Amino acid sequence: LVWADEFNEDGAPCDNNWFHEIIPPSNGGWYNNEQQFYTDSRSNSIVEDGALKITAIKEPFEGKEYTSARMTTQGLFEFRYGKIEISAKLPVGQGTWPALWMLGENINSVGWPACGEIDIMEHWGHNPTVVAGSIHTPYSHGDTWTTGHVNINDYTEFHIYSINWTSEKIQFFIDDNLYYTYNPSPKNIENWPFDAPQFFILNIAMGCLLYTSDAA
Repeated sequence: LVWADEFNEDGAPCDNNWFHEIIPPSNGGWYNNEQQFYTDSRSNSIVEDGALKITAIKEPFEGKEYTSARMTTQGLFEFRYGKIEISAKLPVGQGTWPALWMLGENINSVGWPACGEIDIMEHWGHNPTVVAGSIHTPYSHGDTWTTGHVNINDYTEFHIYSINWTSEKIQFFIDDNLYYTYNPSPKNIENWPFDAPQFFILNIAMGCLLYTSDAA
């Protein structure tokens, strides 16, 4: 074990482990035409009862319709290869878009998707029983969508979302059940940028892509 956060101290998430992104990127928004503004308020992210709780709230803030939280380990913990396990349960509501994911630490120098993105878990409120694990690379984003899907009816209960990342492949699991493997052949920088360290991101976006939400 090289890193863990059990969220066993109530209050603010540990600032030795997590950084809250609260400043929009240069386009002034939060990607994908999303309708939330990310904050570091305890109303949007708090540790209680042995769990991290990220809450999207319907409230006007800085020109957006919702507030939420986007937490990252960028600059605090970055790693290459390993098995990652996250115990999580997912929200209910049209337009919700929670994700447990990773980006390459070299994103500031090479940009996205050249840095590589590993989506350990993505979930969309408009299709609530489907959970996905996805890969973004220059090849996959420009040509084919590399993703695996699995149906989970009890997504509001805790499940273990995990990946096994090696120099040869990335495997995606739910509760230790393998449902997707990414192992392109032959490998090149366009389809395998995953030999550089990555960092974690946890967030709930709202109003994903063309979907809107009335959920509180």
